[in-house]
Amino acid sequence: MSGKVIITCALTGSSPLPDHPNFPVKPLEIAEAGLAAAEAGASILHIHVRNPETGGISTELEHYQEVASLIREKNNEVIFNITTGPGCTWMQSDEDPKMPAPAEKGTLMFTAEKRLEHILDLKPDMCTLDICTMQLWGGVAINLDPMITRMGHMIQDAGVLPEIECFEAGDFVFADDLMEKGAIPKNAPFSFVLGTKYGLPATTEAMMYSKNQIPRGAVWTGFGVSRHSFPMAAQAVLLGGNMRVGFEDTIYLRRGRKADSNADLVHWGVELVERLGRDVASAGEARKMIGLAE
Repeated sequence: MSGKVIITCALTGSSPLPDHPNFPVKPLEIAEAGLAAAEAGASILHIHVRNPETGGISTELEHYQEVASLIREKNNEVIFNITTGPGCTWMQSDEDPKMPAPAEKGTLMFTAEKRLEHILDLKPDMCTLDICTMQLWGGVAINLDPMITRMGHMIQDAGVLPEIECFEAGDFVFADDLMEKGAIPKNAPFSFVLGTKYGLPATTEAMMYSKNQIPRGAVWTGFGVSRHSFPMAAQAVLLGGNMRVGFEDTIYLRRGRKADSNADLVHWGVELVERLGRDVASAGEARKMIGLAE
């Protein structure tokens, strides 16, 4: 095992607001959380935005623009990895099972153009590309081949590097097919999402399996959700991968002990990396490792 570890901090996610007094919601709060996480040692910021009034999910371009601008005013080095996840959630209607439930019940289905509106405008370094179709968030996440193929080409045409998020075993087969036809690039990094109820379990075996499914030499990050966050972070480091922490995945450092902030989680991540005998990559080093322009 050698090489440095890239730490990604996932600042907010889009799940319901947790019970935490410092959870960032407004664009300024998210930007400040990102700057502090970068200062603590995160090379990549994974960015969602929130409705500043309700704290719920936001897909507004102006919110992404404000967060990005506020961060870039003070930090030009940290890598932006912005979500394209919102817009693939289908909830079933109670009255007619062949129809979606209304938006107020959680259905949120967008065109490729809408899902990528902020990516095409901001042209960040990276963006996530969820490729799963599975039970998730109380409904179904739908990411079928025509949609993901279109999104993959649009992302590459914009000069943005997609990070392929894999939630279950079949996603790796789908990724192979997408890569074969050029819908995702040969150098795409991967992230393994472990611990969702119907996806890959948060186990050593699942992470090793995932690592063995991707192209040899591909950059990868393994992470766990909720109570699995730091155990899976440690497992990723031990297997030669990279780490993701942040309030999107958990607000806890350990059972019964909440983190004060995203930066608090990053500090624990840095200490974990060093205790396991590896070093943390700077943003500049991470760019070279991933193959991004400096």
